[in-house]
Amino acid sequence: MKQYQKTFGAAVICVALIGASFYVGKSVGLEARGSLEEIELQNKEIGKPVDVDFAPFWETWQILQEKFVPATTTKPTTDQDKVWGAIEGLASSLNDPYTVFLPPVENEIFEADVRGNFEGVGMEIAMRDGVLTVVSPLKGTPAYNAGVKAGDKIVKIGEKSTYNMSVDESVALIRGEKGTPVVFTIVREGADEPLVITVLRDVIDIPTIDTELRSDGVFVISLYNFSSVSPELFRKALREFIDARTDKLVLDLRGNPGGYLEAAISMASWFLPSGKIVVKEDFGGKQEEVIYRSSGYDIFNSKLKLVILIDGGSASASEILAGALREHNVAKLVGSKTFGKGSVQQLIPITSKTSLKVTIAHWLTPNGNSISEKGIEPDVKVALTPEDAKAGKDPQKDKAVELLLNWDK
Repeated sequence: MKQYQKTFGAAVICVALIGASFYVGKSVGLEARGSLEEIELQNKEIGKPVDVDFAPFWETWQILQEKFVPATTTKPTTDQDKVWGAIEGLASSLNDPYTVFLPPVENEIFEADVRGNFEGVGMEIAMRDGVLTVVSPLKGTPAYNAGVKAGDKIVKIGEKSTYNMSVDESVALIRGEKGTPVVFTIVREGADEPLVITVLRDVIDIPTIDTELRSDGVFVISLYNFSSVSPELFRKALREFIDARTDKLVLDLRGNPGGYLEAAISMASWFLPSGKIVVKEDFGGKQEEVIYRSSGYDIFNSKLKLVILIDGGSASASEILAGALREHNVAKLVGSKTFGKGSVQQLIPITSKTSLKVTIAHWLTPNGNSISEKGIEPDVKVALTPEDAKAGKDPQKDKAVELLLNWDK
């Protein structure tokens, strides 16, 4: 206790001295830079915001160049590294977990993701309430097989805390060579204490779709993502449904983290007349709202009985499709509330090796409801507990089948 008090006292003294030095330095700095009017004029001449004083940034840069002494074990930081760090800080100041700057290494990882060619554990992650959260483990992947669940909160990756860690930083830690382990410390709702789960990395082959004709005449389409090949595979699955000569369809979007907007619109078009709104893109007043409408394949009549299964792992394009078909009275939703990933990101190259991933809009359902703010609530709420999963039970699907079999009663 005495040692702690001494250390604390020393810290107080240091803070007081630093505060005094800062105050003096700040006064000198302002005097040297000139008036705010002069700063605004200079900024305007070089195309910078007129009401922003960039001089403190350069003053800080100069002080770091002159004063900073790194620890002997610290990897040297280049001037270019400082620029990347400054841009990362600028992006993070917006307090949007999906707006991030991607330096060269992270940018290369992201591009590998887009190509679908990577080694990892196979799960979608995002920030929820400031906590790194599993949107969904993809079926058949190492994360799925190891028991990672949608909604799990990742508090540590290996020995590193995820507190204040961006999604892209965490992805860089999770990625790795096939066959190597990564250890997650997870907080799970309903669990008394954190879980430690070890997952062996592998080459990720993302599954897309499964179909099943049940003995009771209910046809089930399980869709795992909205990739570039999903629309064509979905079309073939609907052909199987029609050939099965049944009018009872379950579309299972549980654990589907989303993907391409075009895929969701294409799939919705099989059920909606031409021109019906599928989703709205709201740019927050920076440009006019964009409305995406059905292409009008509309091959089903009013006799179709459709239930869509959703849960906390249903995100993005899954929420767009489920929300559109429910609000146009085509489908009933069963399960639990969706994730609420309703923002739109654009990847903008900054240099040949770096990019900025920036949120440019938010998705609204046809009736104007924000997916980001509320997620999608089911018409019929049914929980799926860990005990159900262990016992091989699926009360959510059971309820969907029950609704279909009793549709006209």
